[in-house]
Amino acid sequence: MIKPHGSNELKPLFVYDAEKHDALMHEAAGLKSIVISSAAAGNAVQLGGGYYTPLTGFMNKADALATAEKMVMTDGTFFPVPVINVVEDAQGIKAGDRIALKDPNVEGNPVLAVMDVTAVEEFSDADMAMMTEKVYGTTDPEHPGVAAFNSVGKTVISGPIQVLNFSYFMTDFPDTFRTAVEIRNEIAERGWNTVVAFQTRNPMHRAHEELCHMAREALNADGVVIHMLLGKLKKGDIPAPVRDAAIRKMVELYFPPNTAMVTGYGFDMLYAGPREAVLHALFRQNMGATHFIIGRDHAGVGDYYGAFDAQTIFDEVPEGALLIDIFKADHTAYSKKLNRVVMMRDVPDHTKEDFVLLSGTKVREMLGQGIAPPPEFSRPEVAKILMDYYQALDAGK
Repeated sequence: MIKPHGSNELKPLFVYDAEKHDALMHEAAGLKSIVISSAAAGNAVQLGGGYYTPLTGFMNKADALATAEKMVMTDGTFFPVPVINVVEDAQGIKAGDRIALKDPNVEGNPVLAVMDVTAVEEFSDADMAMMTEKVYGTTDPEHPGVAAFNSVGKTVISGPIQVLNFSYFMTDFPDTFRTAVEIRNEIAERGWNTVVAFQTRNPMHRAHEELCHMAREALNADGVVIHMLLGKLKKGDIPAPVRDAAIRKMVELYFPPNTAMVTGYGFDMLYAGPREAVLHALFRQNMGATHFIIGRDHAGVGDYYGAFDAQTIFDEVPEGALLIDIFKADHTAYSKKLNRVVMMRDVPDHTKEDFVLLSGTKVREMLGQGIAPPPEFSRPEVAKILMDYYQALDAGK
């Protein structure tokens, strides 16, 4: 199986040993504590599940600035984005303290992790501006990722952590949330060797489904891991439970047996386009995938990124820094000429009128009115789940 990033073995920071876990939970009750941001909580969950291998905790200021500027930590480890715990106020916490990190997303703010604080530092305004520009490609406050990144403070608390729970992800999505450890284990149990990963924060339309089939066939892969983001999204995105139900129905009806795994991970979307695409590739290498599909405007939002910037950024990744291979996909759509879904680059003789193309706004309008999009665009069984959601939403207004 493919090696994890920067390590011969996965490094999950969750404390699996029951006695140690119990002892840490008791200890945490008596420690100084701080409620962290939703983004930092997602990072703690990812650290716990092994997705951030080889990190041992939250980055310090120097590593955060280095990864933002050059995608390399101060020790030379390749990493595409800062993984930081930033707060408005350190509340007297200082280097050498042992503290409890509390979950902002669960009632009662339970302990997520115990941290050994190695440094408490401040980002300057110039530091924040540089990181924002480098990671998001813009400093526009209207960009949802930029707005979130700059809303949680400038005090960075760094150090190794021991993770004690997976926030709301395990309880809210028991059939879908999986750590990198669990996905690697299931890949091994299924006997898969060549594995394609597909990232989604949306329900999968017919074109997405066919893209997974195309990649599996082109790479002669054993299977596809459909890996959906379960964390916080921007306003207007479809909630994870609805996406989960729609994707599961599609896989059940339209994928051959033992060719697809439906899984999810606990992380807040950055909407950072190219940089987030590289982070997504790192996640998938750590969970055991050998290939990762990247299509048009991967992890993008609005018009902030070029259609294929999330593919060309991999030209900037040093050779050997990541072991996973990228399957570069073009926009996919149903061809009326050929009566099947195609990649647009493969049919240069087509015009726009030869494809079934619908905007997201138009699809949402149709679903809200109880009108199923054409079967060339969306499987009817998937459309039914989405129609029920949008009609319930409209009824509640």
